Amino acid sequence: MPNGFRIAAAVLSCALLAACASPRDANVQNASVGRIVAFDPAFHALVPQDARIERIADGFEWSEGPAWVARGGYLLFDDVPANTMHRWSPREGASVFLTPSGYAGTDTAGLREAGANGLEAEPSGTVLLADSGSRLIARFDPVTRRKTTLAATYKGKRFNSPNDIALRRDGAVFFTDPPYGLKGIDESPLKEQPVNGVYRLDADGAVHLLDGALKFPNGIALSPDQRTLYVGNSDPAYPVWMVYRLDARGDVIDRRVLADASDLIAAGAEGAPDGLCVSADGHLFASAPGGLLVMDADGKRLGMIETGARVSNCAFGEDGRTLFLTSHTFVARVRVNATGLGFTR
Repeated sequence: MPNGFRIAAAVLSCALLAACASPRDANVQNASVGRIVAFDPAFHALVPQDARIERIADGFEWSEGPAWVARGGYLLFDDVPANTMHRWSPREGASVFLTPSGYAGTDTAGLREAGANGLEAEPSGTVLLADSGSRLIARFDPVTRRKTTLAATYKGKRFNSPNDIALRRDGAVFFTDPPYGLKGIDESPLKEQPVNGVYRLDADGAVHLLDGALKFPNGIALSPDQRTLYVGNSDPAYPVWMVYRLDARGDVIDRRVLADASDLIAAGAEGAPDGLCVSADGHLFASAPGGLLVMDADGKRLGMIETGARVSNCAFGEDGRTLFLTSHTFVARVRVNATGLGFTR
């Protein structure tokens, strides 16, 4: 197709999609964004120097919670303020998958973000869902579109607005519960929990508070051996990644600060410790001020994937060497040398 017709077609396609309140499919735009920045020579063993950051879909209010569903070969992600879940595949591009993704009622006066947030695909093909708007943890079946509540309270009080989620091989679910989904955040009259917690949900339905000392616990992920838990704290006054050593049951043996992003914020970088994912060899890919920060298991900074916008979360997908990034109004993917947990080369 001649270039002029291609541009005209892309503009028309975007206009039609916008009119239908649908995401713009970047398979039409085929745009590269941002840049790859190395802080340490070891970085390029994980992310090639010439890696292309490809925008695959855009037009969202705040994209979040990516999860690759291997049974079906597609990506699910949320637009949290829009209360909508989207689906993307290499063949079909992006489309609305579920609306509402979270809260399905009509009384939204006290909600700041009514949609679902973090997602975690299960081997069976179902998806664990941190439902910010409904204030609960659920299991979602992409085939039937049905949600089953797994936990909605701790000690008889409703959660704030569950944000992100991580699944252990034995079925235990770890999740964070900041108040971001509530209008007024910590000052919301709907807030029932006295803390913004990091929790574990056991297979029998029991909920355990692991840490109630963080102001804004956000992204969460497990190490390859499942004995270490990572949590990003989105507090501008204390922007850190915490690391928790777990016993066999999942209780915390000890905790410490893994890394601190205060200097990045002081330098003017936008963003905060948010979502994160872990590669099969234990490297952390963590949303941070400035982009997606890549660190080793000791918290040493190796490099940054910069999209030119705030990065909220990430997930490995496709053959395990594609890294998906939700970045404010768009979703991007990068081919990397690292392999995601649960994938084999």
